Amino acid sequence: MSGEEKGCSCSSEKVSFMEKPHEATKIKKIIGVVSGKGGVGKSLVTSLLAVSMNKKGYKTAIMDADITGPSIPKSFGITERPVNGETGFFPVPTKNGIDVMSINLLLDNETDPVIWRGPVIAGVIKQFWKDVIWNEQDVMFIDMPPGTGDVPLTVFQSIPVDGIIVVTSPQELVSMIVEKAVNMAKMMNVPVLGIVENMSYIKCPDCGKEINLFGKSKIEDVAKKFNISVVDKLPIEPNAASLCDRGEIEKVDSISLDKNISNIEKLLS
Repeated sequence: MSGEEKGCSCSSEKVSFMEKPHEATKIKKIIGVVSGKGGVGKSLVTSLLAVSMNKKGYKTAIMDADITGPSIPKSFGITERPVNGETGFFPVPTKNGIDVMSINLLLDNETDPVIWRGPVIAGVIKQFWKDVIWNEQDVMFIDMPPGTGDVPLTVFQSIPVDGIIVVTSPQELVSMIVEKAVNMAKMMNVPVLGIVENMSYIKCPDCGKEINLFGKSKIEDVAKKFNISVVDKLPIEPNAASLCDRGEIEKVDSISLDKNISNIEKLLS
């Protein structure tokens, strides 16, 4: 029996899995924040990017797509539950007006584990996009879990991401970590806007000298290898960590992400 007789509808056209957002949602630019491994401070960088854009006057939102390890609400001190409107949920605003949606805002207890398989988690990400009434935003940051698994794939295939920022640390395996994230972005046709090297150094409180706790940074060489021109280096900042633990990350003003912020502003201009 031929393909035609079987009702075969094979085509060379690519199938799009993009989901339509809620009808009231209008977002100018969507930036994914990714990492090749855990423990590099991706959620911290996501939060600081959002805080910086918000301080510059941009209407800003965060979708916490790290479903099994959500930490965004804790960083901002958010405990309220999302309001359920007639046609969807409203995100919860931070003290300074950053709109946030996270699975932790929907759990009875923030310490309850989320023990779900990949397809269920992917479904939640799509709901955060389709069923949340984000209204008008200049920029949305999507905090993704580490690696290149189900959630990043779902985000890239379902949501029109305009670019990603890769977060890494100074250890020797940095090249491999960045390469994994960059290669996935290339496969999904998503541009890499920049790199943030977190925990790059610590300043001596007495003399101000920069100390490389993890050895000399190689991030510039790695960025050059992948033709990425925008690199920010963040220090280990005890005060920032303390504010984050207290849910007061919007008070952090000692850490700069100027290069990556400028690149995001270029997208909005």
